[in-house]
Amino acid sequence: MSLGALALLGIFAVTLLIDVPVAFGLVLASVAYLLLFDAAPTMVAAQQFVSGLDSFTLLAIPLFVLAAQLMNSAGLTQRIVRLCAAIVGDVPGGLAIVAVLACMMFGALSGSGVADVVAIGSLMLPTMAQRGYDRGFSAALVGCAGASSTIIPPSIVLIVYGTITDTSVGKLFMAGIIPGLLLGLSLIVVAVWMSRKHGWSGGQPFNAKELRASFFDALPALMVPVLIIGGIRFGIFTATEAASSAIVYALLIGAFWYRSLSFKKLWNDLKVTAEISASILLIIGAAALFAWILIAEQLPHSLAQFLVNFTDSKYGVMLLIMAVLLVLGTFMEAIALIIIVAPVVMPAIHHFGIDPVHFGILLVVNLAIGANTPPLGVDLLAACRIGGIRMVQTLRPLSWMVLAMLSVLLLLMFVPSIVMFLPNTVA
Repeated sequence: MSLGALALLGIFAVTLLIDVPVAFGLVLASVAYLLLFDAAPTMVAAQQFVSGLDSFTLLAIPLFVLAAQLMNSAGLTQRIVRLCAAIVGDVPGGLAIVAVLACMMFGALSGSGVADVVAIGSLMLPTMAQRGYDRGFSAALVGCAGASSTIIPPSIVLIVYGTITDTSVGKLFMAGIIPGLLLGLSLIVVAVWMSRKHGWSGGQPFNAKELRASFFDALPALMVPVLIIGGIRFGIFTATEAASSAIVYALLIGAFWYRSLSFKKLWNDLKVTAEISASILLIIGAAALFAWILIAEQLPHSLAQFLVNFTDSKYGVMLLIMAVLLVLGTFMEAIALIIIVAPVVMPAIHHFGIDPVHFGILLVVNLAIGANTPPLGVDLLAACRIGGIRMVQTLRPLSWMVLAMLSVLLLLMFVPSIVMFLPNTVA
């Protein structure tokens, strides 16, 4: 590794240690590198920043964020929770199962882990506390379940990965369905086991009439994933066009079906969308600049050469990369990490014949784990804030949930057919 690359990474590491926001840390490290090593005019920083955002596919991010905000304002979140409660009924750990199922369903609308945690956590965490569930367990569960939004389409993280690596977003969406379901199932197993152990109960007894009523009430929300995935699968529209269609759909059902979407709510949704999208795109632009310098320093080539000399096994390479990402994921935001790491490791991925769709899903599952691992753990932190607890209170139950998620990651790594079944079958 060259002196320039070491200086770049070292400066960025210092910014993380002194708690500089990730986007600003990336820009500071990049500009400092350009000034210290006179590698290029500083104007290049602005050019590469803008170039990183110059993608039609990335337009899907603010569009999906707005669609999720509109659906939440239209009352779809409450209807999803009601449907999940009607399905589960009064079984041990029932409210915990409802929380996981609701996070997975809302994840198919929002595409954002933090948005999922906030929407579902705001409804479920107070209810679970009233029913005697441990607050640390509940926050850890909602944080981990909310991270399924980074895997279940329409995942914003998968959109970024597909854009950076020139991988089909449609195939990534199809590939994320089964792993997302497995991740949710693993969390349900842990939740039921811990609930039985502590005597935590469910919700209302099962009622067929309530199930039927809640299903029809939530049916418009359930049609959103069908609209998005079906439209992309059958070539009706791209991921970006699917996001636009989702906005139109949300406006129609919110204004005319549920009649709960007002101009005041719409204006607020637009403001929130602007704030969320700006923060995401700021990170993307800064990370694109940082990644451009890493590539200029030939770090991808050096890493690929190191891995080739270190092992000739593709599983050995994947294990090594996943281990490094698990550590990095505890300190960095997922989107920034993808933009920095993906261009660096792709030469090695191609050299060992690893399918970029398979690797992308492994990467996103890895980052879902990182989003719930201290000290950063953005999804876990959001759940703790909603639950009004400190992160340390979640550590004991969190360890079992992270272990379950790691088991799913290893299963997907060593049995790639699980990930590739849908893309290869229906693509």
